[in-house]
Amino acid sequence: MLAETLAALRPADPRALAEARAHQDRLTKPRGSLGALEEVAVRLAGAAGVSPPPVPAPAALAIFAADHGVHARGVSPWPQEVTVQMVSNFLAGGAVANAFAAQAGASVTVVDVGVAADLPDHPRLVKRKIGYGTADLSRGPAMTGDEVVRALEAGIAVARELVASGARCLITGDMGIANTTASAALIAAFTGRDPAEVTGLGTGITEDAHARKIAVVRDALQANGLLQGETPALPEGRPDPVGGARGEELRVLAAVGGFEHAAIAGFVLGGAAARVPVILDGVIAGAAALAAAALAPAVVDHCVAGHRSAEPGHAAALDHLGLRPLVDLELRLGEGTGGLLAHPIVCAAVRVMHEVATFDSAGVTEKPM
Repeated sequence: MLAETLAALRPADPRALAEARAHQDRLTKPRGSLGALEEVAVRLAGAAGVSPPPVPAPAALAIFAADHGVHARGVSPWPQEVTVQMVSNFLAGGAVANAFAAQAGASVTVVDVGVAADLPDHPRLVKRKIGYGTADLSRGPAMTGDEVVRALEAGIAVARELVASGARCLITGDMGIANTTASAALIAAFTGRDPAEVTGLGTGITEDAHARKIAVVRDALQANGLLQGETPALPEGRPDPVGGARGEELRVLAAVGGFEHAAIAGFVLGGAAARVPVILDGVIAGAAALAAAALAPAVVDHCVAGHRSAEPGHAAALDHLGLRPLVDLELRLGEGTGGLLAHPIVCAAVRVMHEVATFDSAGVTEKPM
């Protein structure tokens, strides 16, 4: 499934991009007056291969949940059982993501890819568990080669299912205590930044705990051969699932990622292969998108950065991806909240392309050149 998805993925269509830019310039407004919204509309046209692009609604939020072995290193003040408790909260409709999804008219699907407990059945719960949490990434690879491919393909499958059910925009969500530690390690590995630059406070930690968290991220890079451009040994499992350079990038994801990071990377790849735009949430999504882009650089053409997280690693990830965030409200919650807030903005940008008159059709005189 992974190889098939990578083969199906295409970059932005140059003709659609050119047509969208030309159409923007003919609309009854000064050129460039809608700022970043014009860039979003053009981006979605290129991704869809048609101008104007389809309105990205309805939207579907997928919250990928998993636990992390590195939690044992004391990187989070929250107990690990909060992951399973918050899954129950999502399913009951009581989380911030549920409130924002209701506002945006988005569906909510929760995906268990690695929660350290068995979860009861629920209509909105998709069970694709790879394991009961990852191994401690600070001691060695977090996932085996087989596990990382299975997690990627779990995300691809969820994307396909949501698109088949009518979703025209996908939004990334996450839940996993200690997942900002894995995110910082991924971002440091893929961008070459120092761990101190990309490791933040997560859900709220003390200065001493922050220093310990940075040290743990550094330990993870060292243990997995990811410092100073080293390439880690392939984790136990499949020798090279997709071959060549892609196998090298999978090694990095398996070494210091989480099950939810790999699943979100697959989710992004799956949406892009279907030419459905994907709105990225915060630092966990940013780290996952780096992995997806390492596997298929063209995936970035199909992504919109919903917001800029307060986590320093998120800014580094977005800069590396070349994405401009739409919202900057100092959010650091995750769950998909920033992506959900951005969705109406993305829809508004596309509606302009469909509904605003051109100078010719409205009989409005253009500004002299």
